[in-house]
Amino acid sequence: MSMPSAERRLSVAVDIGGTFTDVTLQDAQSGEAWCAKTPSVPADPSSAFVEGMRLALALAGAPTSAIAQVLHGTTVATNLILEGKGALTALVTTAGFRHVLDIGRQDIPRRANLYAWRKPRRPVPASRIFEVTERVGPGGRVITPLDEASVAEAAEALQALGVQAVAVCLLHGFANPTHEQRVAELLRAALPGVAVTASVDVLPVVREYERSLVAILNAGVMPAVSTYVARLAERLVEAGVTAPLLLMQSNGGVAGTATIRRAPAVTALSGPAAGVVGAREVAAAVGMRDLITVDIGGTSADICLIKDGRIGLTSSGRIGEWPLPLPMVDMVTVGAGGGSIARITDAALSVGPASAGADPGPACYGRGGRFATVTDAHVVLGHLPPALLGGAMRLDVAAAAAAILREVAEPLGMELHAAARGILAIANSNMVGAMRVVSVERGHDPRDFVLVPFGGAGPLHGTALAEMLGIATVLIPPSPGVLCAQGLLAADLKAEFHRTLPQAGPPDAAAADAMVAVLRDEAMAWFGQEQVAEAARRLEPVALMRYEGQGGELAIPWTGSATAALTDFASAHQALYGFAMDAPVELVTLRVEATGVMPASVTQTLVAAPMPEPEEIRLVHFAAATLATPVLDRTKLGAGARFDGPAIVTQLDATTLVPPGWRVEVHPSGAMLLHLRTSEVP
Repeated sequence: MSMPSAERRLSVAVDIGGTFTDVTLQDAQSGEAWCAKTPSVPADPSSAFVEGMRLALALAGAPTSAIAQVLHGTTVATNLILEGKGALTALVTTAGFRHVLDIGRQDIPRRANLYAWRKPRRPVPASRIFEVTERVGPGGRVITPLDEASVAEAAEALQALGVQAVAVCLLHGFANPTHEQRVAELLRAALPGVAVTASVDVLPVVREYERSLVAILNAGVMPAVSTYVARLAERLVEAGVTAPLLLMQSNGGVAGTATIRRAPAVTALSGPAAGVVGAREVAAAVGMRDLITVDIGGTSADICLIKDGRIGLTSSGRIGEWPLPLPMVDMVTVGAGGGSIARITDAALSVGPASAGADPGPACYGRGGRFATVTDAHVVLGHLPPALLGGAMRLDVAAAAAAILREVAEPLGMELHAAARGILAIANSNMVGAMRVVSVERGHDPRDFVLVPFGGAGPLHGTALAEMLGIATVLIPPSPGVLCAQGLLAADLKAEFHRTLPQAGPPDAAAADAMVAVLRDEAMAWFGQEQVAEAARRLEPVALMRYEGQGGELAIPWTGSATAALTDFASAHQALYGFAMDAPVELVTLRVEATGVMPASVTQTLVAAPMPEPEEIRLVHFAAATLATPVLDRTKLGAGARFDGPAIVTQLDATTLVPPGWRVEVHPSGAMLLHLRTSEVP
C-alpha cells in the first residue's frame, strides 16, 4: 500500500447514519482511499465522527495535520424534524393570518383513510402565533405600513413564553421583503439569544403555508444545528484538524458552516443526497447514465432515479408529515432497512417502518435486541458472514434464529427459513413500491435503467429488487457501504437563489431576465463568501412554470427566450403527465442554481488478477434450494474477473449476494456488474 503524499491534500468525508458512521479518507493526488465504519453514537454524533476519522487515518498511516478538507453529511436537522424535538418555536405573521398553519392544504396522504384521517398537530400551535400590523399586496406594494409597536408587543409576549426560536412569515413577503426583514431585526434586538428566521432569507417564494413551515422548521432546528456544528468544530481542533468543514445539503451539493447555520433546513436530506452523487460518479466510470439508485441502511431505503446522468431536484419534497419545498434531490424514502422490525399484527406479517436502530440493534448483534429484523433474516439464511466490519463485530446466529422463531415463525406456523424469506420478501416489496413511484409513475420504464444498490444492506437486496422490476443489470459500487461518504468527496458547492414574480403571467423575457440578473448578483455574493474561484463558478437559471390554474409548477431551464421556455414546458408536461394542453402558461418563480465546481480527484484503476480461491464454502438457503455457495473476498478480485452465482462477496463495508442465474463481471473501475443470465427476467 502506498503512503499518502507528503503535502496536506487528504480529504476526509464522514456520513453519520442511524446505525453506522461511515468514513472515507482520500488522497486527491494519488486517488488512493481508505474506508472505515464505526457504530453511531446518537447521544453525541460528533464522537463517532472523530472516532471514524481516527480509524481511517490509522489505516492510511497519516497524521491529522495531513487533512486539508473535511466533508460531512449530517442527520441532526432531519432527526429533529422527524421526531418533533426542535427548539420551542413561535411564529410571527401578518394580522388576520394567524390560522394559516391550521388551514394548511386540502390534500390527504395517499395511504390515509379518507374518513378517519386527521391533520397532524402543527409544529407551532395557535397559542404561539402572534400577529403584527402590516400588509403588503401581491405585487409588493405596501398597503399598511409596519406598526413597530405591534412588533414590540409580540416580542414581550414571546419573551414571557420563553421561546427559543422565532419564525417570521408575512403575507407576500416574497414580493417585498422589507417588512419581514425589519420585524426580524427588531426581534433579534429584543430577544437576545433567540434564533430568528425570516422566511425570505430561506425561501422567498409564493405560498405562505409552505413558506411558513420552512421558516418554522428552519428556526426550530437552528439552535441544535449551530450547537452541533460548533461542537464538531471544537472536536476537530482538539484532534489537530484545522481544515475547513463543508456540510452536505439536500440539493446534492456542499456548503460552508456559515450557510448551514443560517439555513440548517437545507441539510434535511443531507446523507441520502450524498449517496446519490456517489452512485452517479461510480456509474459514470462504467459509462452508465440511466440509473435507479437504492440506498438501504439500518433504518430506511432511499430511492432516486437518474436520467442521462442528471440528478433531478424537486421543490415538492417532504420531511415526515411536513412539506419542505426547498430544492432537494428528488427521492422517495421508505422505512425498510437492515434494522426494520418484523412483527405479527392481526395475524399478518409486516416489516418496518419501526427499526431496532444502532442500540440495541438486530438480535444478531448480541446487544440485547429481541425483535426479529431484516438483518436477522439474512443471518439465518446464510447471506451474511459470521462477523462484520472485517471481523470486529461478531454476529449471533442463534439469537437471530430464536428471534425469528419467537416473533414470526411460530405465531404463523412456519418453518424458520420460510419465515426468514417471508421477512425479506415483504421488505423487498415495500422498496419496489417506492421504486415504481420514481420510475413508472413518472413515465419511465425501469427496464431501461441499471439498478445501483448501496448502503450496508443494499447489495444483499439488489438482485431480488432487480428481478421484481425487470431490470437485467445491477451495478455494485466498489465500496457500497460507505458510498454516502464517498459521494461527499465528489460533491460540488451548491446553492439556489429564488424569487417569485410579483404576478404570475405569460413568460416575459425582459422581466424574467431582470429578475435573473438580481438572483445572479446574490449568487455571485455567495461565491465570494464561499471563496469559489472565478473559473469554478457555474450559474444555471431555471423557470418554474404551470398552466393557468394549476397548483404546482415544473422546472424548465431558462435561456432568455419565452418561446423556448413554452416549448420546453409542453415537452416536460407531456413526459411527466402524458399530455400537453392548448391553454395559457404562466411563469411563476425564477431560480438561479449556483455551483462551485470542486477539483476532481484522481481515480485508481483496478489491475487484473487471477481468480481467487473461495474463502470458504457455505450453505445458503435460497428460495429454490439450499446450495453450497462459495464466499469470495472482494479485495482479491481483479479487473476482468468473471464468475456465476450462487456466490457471496464479502468486504469491510458490505456483503453482496449473488443468487443462481446471475453472472458477475468486475470492471476496471472496481465496480461489480451483475447480469441476469436468462434472456427474460422472471
